Amino acid sequence: MQPALPIDRLSGILERFRVQAQLHHTGVLCGHTHFDADAGFGYLHVLRRGELKVSHPGAREVPEAMHFNEPTLLFYPRPFTHHFHNPPREGSDFTCARLLFDGGAQNPLARALPSLIALPLATVPGLDAALELLFAETDRVRCGQRLLADRLFEVVVLKLLRWLLDHPQEAGIQPGLVNGLSDARLARALVAMHDDPGQAWTLDRMAACAGMSRTAFANAFRETVGQTPADYLANWRIALAQSRLRGGAPVKQLALELGYANPSALSRAFAAKIGLSPRDWLAKDIGQW
Repeated sequence: MQPALPIDRLSGILERFRVQAQLHHTGVLCGHTHFDADAGFGYLHVLRRGELKVSHPGAREVPEAMHFNEPTLLFYPRPFTHHFHNPPREGSDFTCARLLFDGGAQNPLARALPSLIALPLATVPGLDAALELLFAETDRVRCGQRLLADRLFEVVVLKLLRWLLDHPQEAGIQPGLVNGLSDARLARALVAMHDDPGQAWTLDRMAACAGMSRTAFANAFRETVGQTPADYLANWRIALAQSRLRGGAPVKQLALELGYANPSALSRAFAAKIGLSPRDWLAKDIGQW
């Protein structure tokens, strides 16, 4: 039997739900620096030199205080209040970016990741080249520095996401999308759903993509992803509908693209998941911006 061909587990998601980086800071930080969740950004901090204490006031899902004394990457995929406590005079050296995940809290990847991933830089092979380019850009001002630094930060995020797919346990990732994409068989079904959400995805067809029996697939999917295949597919379709509605796509067109029999069927499914009709949700979403 021929071995299964490798598949691209990330492009189908990132093409539809982009991650954007914006250079936030480069250089020494001294004393206390506050990053507020209310600002609406995720963050990627690279501690290059020095030591750092991080506090998370009132947080339950991460330690209230953490200490780092080696080059470290701190990845907050969602807005999350955190405080840096650096030496008051000599400080510590950082390069930091703000992150914007399309769809905000409903972004499938952001939702599947823990509130914080903290890793020594040496843990993630392949980061060296991207970070070397990033640091070369941020160490001195040149034409186009901010734009190029933003793109290089996005490369670092992508390389980190690749590593997380292959090492979910080391990163402390709980059942969800990332764990599903880490499983070679389930990933084939997930990627197929991501790439062609309008397909008539029966359980038998999903299981066939994974090369598994119907029962084995359903059980493995529920245990690894934390929900049934049908629930995952419904959530994926509604997340896509939200994204496309923001872009001005009409419900009639979305129903056809996403595998619903008619606009009314999409509207009912949307209301069941979100609690509002597509029109009411879009009006509310626009109002928040």
